[in-house]
Amino acid sequence: MKRIWLLLLLTATLSAQDYKIAVIGLVHAHVWGHLRTMADGKTAKLVGVAEPNPELVAEAKKAGVPDELIFSDYKQMLEKTKPDIVWAFVENNRHLEIAKVCLPLKINLIFEKPLAATYKDAKEIQALAAKYNVRVMTNYQMAWWPSNYVAKAAADRGDVGKVWRLHGIVGHGGPGSDGPRNKYFFEWLTDPEKNGAGALMDFGCYNALWSLWYLGKPDTVFATVNHLRPERFPKVEDNANLELHYPNAVGILEGSWDLPRSYQDLEVFGYGENNKSGILAMSQREVTLQVGRDKKTLELTPLSPEQGEPIAYMISRIKANQPIEGLTAIDINVDVIKIIDLAKESVKSGKTVKFQ
Repeated sequence: MKRIWLLLLLTATLSAQDYKIAVIGLVHAHVWGHLRTMADGKTAKLVGVAEPNPELVAEAKKAGVPDELIFSDYKQMLEKTKPDIVWAFVENNRHLEIAKVCLPLKINLIFEKPLAATYKDAKEIQALAAKYNVRVMTNYQMAWWPSNYVAKAAADRGDVGKVWRLHGIVGHGGPGSDGPRNKYFFEWLTDPEKNGAGALMDFGCYNALWSLWYLGKPDTVFATVNHLRPERFPKVEDNANLELHYPNAVGILEGSWDLPRSYQDLEVFGYGENNKSGILAMSQREVTLQVGRDKKTLELTPLSPEQGEPIAYMISRIKANQPIEGLTAIDINVDVIKIIDLAKESVKSGKTVKFQ
């Protein structure tokens, strides 16, 4: 029995080593939640981290990345290590640059959300992915939550009736700027060119993704923004509200850097006959269903290993020779950026904009 267990462990280890992953950039602070796991090499073999900033390189070493895997030039790293997957943690307006290098080399690509800083860039990335037949995934934290799928399955079953209204609220008290892990993230996150907007992009993308997932493409987009703390965020808005209108539905969506705590919450309202109208309330840890006066907490079904983590999911798609699907797929995320661009247009004009 012990020999069989050791053989299975060795096989799993070798399987993980079959796929090589490299990281480009460390300026997106979400990297710090993933880098130590990548350095452990349990899902894929980390073969390189490219970052020219010495302060961020020092942080990477603290996270377990050895000196020999550090590169200052990402093109040199790609040439030397030849990874199967690249996960980019760079400024949003550099995503197209990375795609132009990686996709012709047949390197599968993960972008930390969003897909791009502008709709024009997103469309170009989409065209490159199709041209070279390479997977491009946009990573969102919520894409790996069981609660997200339990809520969607309940809505699809009609548990609340026909969905007619979404209310999403995503945000926190604003990005920090202390220490190197936050300082360089703050610099580009609060830059309208590098990020693509402020809170509208940072948290509006989650909300737009939810609305596309539940309701599809909207007919129109209307947006307003607030500049509540100009001394802290002089270049960009720190609060944004989106209204996505459908023939028989609406998405009312809030993204903010001015909240008292962290939110990534969604309410799904439905209507139906015989008092079947209801509401689903979803957070990371819980989904509740209320129909009439009856309210219950739904059981969260654990996701499979391949569905519960971004690198494992990408590898499962490579092994199966299948495209990226669902919330992290490229087509839906192109539409996310289209909504954000239309929202910026709406803010500028003060008018509702058609989604064409």
